[in-house]
Amino acid sequence: MTDTPHDVPRPPAHKHGFNVISLVVLGLVSGSVAAAALAAGLARELLPVAIGGGLAMALYLALSPRVATQWERAVVLRLGKFVGLRGPGLFWIVPLLDRIVVWIDVRVRTTGFAAERTLTRDTVPVNVDAVLFWQVADAERAALALEDYEEAVAWAAQTALREIIGKTDLAGMLAGRDVLDAEMQLLIDERTRSWGITVTSVEIRDVVIPQALEDAMSRRAQAEREKQARVILGDAEVEIAQKFGSAASVYREDPVALQLRSLNLLYEGMKERGTLMIVPSTMADAMGTASFAGLAALAQQHNAKP
Repeated sequence: MTDTPHDVPRPPAHKHGFNVISLVVLGLVSGSVAAAALAAGLARELLPVAIGGGLAMALYLALSPRVATQWERAVVLRLGKFVGLRGPGLFWIVPLLDRIVVWIDVRVRTTGFAAERTLTRDTVPVNVDAVLFWQVADAERAALALEDYEEAVAWAAQTALREIIGKTDLAGMLAGRDVLDAEMQLLIDERTRSWGITVTSVEIRDVVIPQALEDAMSRRAQAEREKQARVILGDAEVEIAQKFGSAASVYREDPVALQLRSLNLLYEGMKERGTLMIVPSTMADAMGTASFAGLAALAQQHNAKP
């Protein structure tokens, strides 16, 4: 990325004078003069002079017709004074008196521009790359008010970009590109409207920050995510503890429910093959599950025999 404006290759500002219509005019005029000279029965020594004069006239008139494509406008000066815009399509000029100084493309154009190591409002150097979409709305003002309107638009866009960067924090630049695009469009359009140029849109393509700052921001984001995960885990532990407290209150008031829960725990623990569970006698007597545990162990040994 460079600090100077860069755009796509420019369309040709000048064209050759001859075209298909010029060849038709050349052929008709020269042929008509030659036919008239032969029909008039001029002397043999005057015939080349007449044909040469007709050819010169044909060449002069052949410079008069010009053709502009649908998206082109020709700026015509007569003896150095602006006489109007011509095109699109076929138009005529006065050769040697009229001169087409520039062909203006009125389609939407694109211009890339950049700003390197520009400080944001919080003093962070950034490299920003953007693209500008613009269009010539008034070809007369664009041609007569500026020496090079394309270069003027590019430099206006770059200065506007630096101005916007200096007013914006890094966080706002990274998160709100659409807002920056709208602000730059208004700022550039305000500067170029007096030149007959309208800004269609501005888009920021890339924002590059220093590598050290990028690493620090990455570590900070990772720490924030880890903090959030720990908070969620802590909330889950509190909720689980509350559920256990509620369950303990129910079991304290209902011994039958506690006994059923104990049986369920024994069943869940011994249904897996190869599981060995040792239950203290006092606990088994308290739960009244000693007989059930013995029967379950005996059944498990019986199933394990071939």
